[in-house]
Amino acid sequence: MAEEKLVGKITHYFTNIGVGVIEITQGKLGVGDKIHIKGATSDFEQTVDSMQVEHENVEIAKKGDAIGLKVEQQVREGDEVYKTAE
Repeated sequence: MAEEKLVGKITHYFTNIGVGVIEITQGKLGVGDKIHIKGATSDFEQTVDSMQVEHENVEIAKKGDAIGLKVEQQVREGDEVYKTAE
């Protein structure tokens, strides 16, 4: 199994557009990274295709940033977001 590192948590989910807001609590997250979202009812992996900070596209998010990310499945507040190492 790939090594996983906690990078943040879901703070909001916009059902109508399928976008989760991730607060980066440690490390960095970049476009192309693989993430694993895990919570009470969520457990899936996806690749970060694009992300936004304040409605602007960014390539890299760092600790303290809150990013909007299109998610492939529904997520919930408090779900943990891990970055998976290849």
